[in-house]
Amino acid sequence: MYAPPFGLNVRRSILRLLIMRVLAIDASLRNTGVAIVDANNGKPRSIYFGTIHNASSLRSSSCLVAIRDRLVELIREHEPDCCALESVIYVQSHKTAILLGAARGAAILAAAENGLPVFEYSPRRIKQSAVGRGAAGKDQVAFMVRALLGLTETPDADAADALAIGLTHLRSQEVASLGVPGGMQI
Repeated sequence: MYAPPFGLNVRRSILRLLIMRVLAIDASLRNTGVAIVDANNGKPRSIYFGTIHNASSLRSSSCLVAIRDRLVELIREHEPDCCALESVIYVQSHKTAILLGAARGAAILAAAENGLPVFEYSPRRIKQSAVGRGAAGKDQVAFMVRALLGLTETPDADAADALAIGLTHLRSQEVASLGVPGGMQI
């Protein structure tokens, strides 16, 4: 069986990265941050970012449907290659953990139903990737994603977190093509 030279495999991996489009999600029941980012010839750019707002008067189950439906719309409109999420975080309230898990589940379902591989990254890794340190605040993340992507406006905190997740995935895949472990696929 013929195996192409190492250089050819690396070039193919880099070519895939040059055209990769990522759906990035910062899941939350009331304010889910969403971003579509791609690597345009190796340079990251934002295609879309925003927040899925669910009114506090809306039942939790209706919020989950709204999150899933909006994500499916974005997937069909922008045709991403994969999805990236923040991994489960430590929270002090069991109720908050359950609601975050449910919102995350709605996001994963939307991606999986549409055939997207789903990757996750720890909050610390996302902040390190965007800001350079794992304990960065939300304002620092928003400022840096604006600068890194050349945005004309500073995104709200939830959208900024989603943009940071997308940037983290692009960078992770870039180094994974060189043999360094990337994000965890779930």
